[in-house]
Amino acid sequence: MPDMMRAVEISVPGGPEMLVETQRPVPKPAAGEIVIKVAYAGVNRPDVLQRAGAYDPPPGASDLPGLEASGEVVAIGSGVSGWALGDKVCALLPGGGYAEYAVTPAAHALPVPDGLGLDEAAALPETYFTVFSNVFMRGGLKAGERFLVHGGSSGIGTTAIQLANVFGARVFATAGSDAKCAACLALGAEKVINYRDEDFVEMLRAEGGADLILDMVGGEYLPRNVKALAMDGRLVQIAFLQGPKVALNFAQVMVRRLTITGSTLRPQSDLAKARIAQALREQVWPLIAAGRVGPVMDSEFALIDAAQAHARMESSDHIGKIVLKV
Repeated sequence: MPDMMRAVEISVPGGPEMLVETQRPVPKPAAGEIVIKVAYAGVNRPDVLQRAGAYDPPPGASDLPGLEASGEVVAIGSGVSGWALGDKVCALLPGGGYAEYAVTPAAHALPVPDGLGLDEAAALPETYFTVFSNVFMRGGLKAGERFLVHGGSSGIGTTAIQLANVFGARVFATAGSDAKCAACLALGAEKVINYRDEDFVEMLRAEGGADLILDMVGGEYLPRNVKALAMDGRLVQIAFLQGPKVALNFAQVMVRRLTITGSTLRPQSDLAKARIAQALREQVWPLIAAGRVGPVMDSEFALIDAAQAHARMESSDHIGKIVLKV
């Protein structure tokens, strides 16, 4: 491996134009880690927040953006088993994906599913770790339950619709245009609400209420989500695009025995992420290999065009995942 690599860094917090090309030392693996020669890196909303100065990387993580990547294992730290040099992998990263090489705990990597290219594989880790851990491990979604996901055409949304559908839930979604609504229906949603024209609360209550809601909007959606839940319903919060503070009547939570929970993925322990990876490998990766679920790809940009990729994400015009070709 070379000593130096191309990368894209955040020069100062601000808009997409603050993403600039730079040279960085190639990372070396510590015990339990692998180094990946990056083929593609996924672009995610936390990258945008980090660029804007609103989401600092955890202690010890690379300051470079990029929370998922695909590529080839080119270096292996001590104590690692199960991976060999040359293996094709996709991995959840603590940061550093916008670069030619990235380091990550070996237990956070997964094999590239049969039938997928490296571009599609790079679009898997961040969304699949997030959705599976929050919808199934934390939210406890069961077959036959009514599930509502907001932002159904996003990377998180398209993944959640497919997984909930394949595991037998009744899936509902919200989206912001007719094209996005059509995309959600094609992925297996039973009904999709265009939030610009319709009220998701009324629709869900007409269906008996949602047993589980996955929300990344927050703000004024929080009391509306509570109204849309069925008895014993669960709300899982994973982001706050409209802000985390709102007035909420908790009497409804008590009377209808509701559960409000949430999580963020990046600050969780290496062990917690390894457990999610193992669950995905056992329960979801066979479904991807069989073609029953998979990434929805929106667009691809060169690494040096990361600013354009961020602008695309912030426009909210995308359907599915955006990746950088490294």
